[in-house]
Amino acid sequence: MIFGYIRVSTTDQNLEGQKNLISRYCMDNKIMVDEWIELEMSSRKTMEQRRISELLDRLNPKDVVIASELSRLGRSIKETLNIIESILEKKQTRLILIKQNLDLNPKDKNNITNKVLITVFSMLAELERDFISERTKEGLRARVAMGIKLGKPKGTIQASMYDNDKEKILELYRLGVPINKIIATHLKYGKYTSLKQFIERCHRL
Repeated sequence: MIFGYIRVSTTDQNLEGQKNLISRYCMDNKIMVDEWIELEMSSRKTMEQRRISELLDRLNPKDVVIASELSRLGRSIKETLNIIESILEKKQTRLILIKQNLDLNPKDKNNITNKVLITVFSMLAELERDFISERTKEGLRARVAMGIKLGKPKGTIQASMYDNDKEKILELYRLGVPINKIIATHLKYGKYTSLKQFIERCHRL
C-alpha cells in the first residue's frame, strides 16, 4: 500500500500543490498512490488531529509513505524524529520525502547519513518557523508603537479563490443547491469547509 500524506497549515497554501508534486514523483518513478491522507489544519494540532496517528496505525512493513517534505510530518525536531522512527523502525515502512530527496528504507542498514540529514532538515524547519514568528511579532509591535491600528477595516473580505465565481456560487446556494454539489458539479474545485466559510462571509457583508 502506498500512502500520500499531504497537509497545509495556512490559508495561502494549497493541498493540490503537494498532491501534484507527489503525483509527478510517482509518475517519474512508475509507482501509484493507493490512498491519499489529506488535511488542512495547523501544525500546532495534535498528532491525532493531523491524522498522523491514523496513518501509523494502518502501516505495514511493505507499505510506502510519500510526503512532499519533512515539515509536513512534525511540528518540532523531537516529534518529527519520533514519527520517522515509528515509520521506519516500528512499522518497518519505507518513507519518501521528495523535496529533501530522501528515500528512507528500513531494509537499508547503512542509514547514518540519512539520520544526520533528517536531523538537520528538521532543525532548519523549526528555526524557520521561529524566525518567521518573531519577525511577525516585531513588525506588529513596531506598527503599534507608531500608532497604526491593526486589523482590516470593518467589512473587508479577504481575497478568495472563489471570488471569480462569487455570483454563481451565491445564486446556486440561494436556490438550495448543496455545497458539495456546487463544488462537484459547478465549480470542479474547492473544499466544503472553505466554500461554506466564503458563503457565510459574503452573507455577513
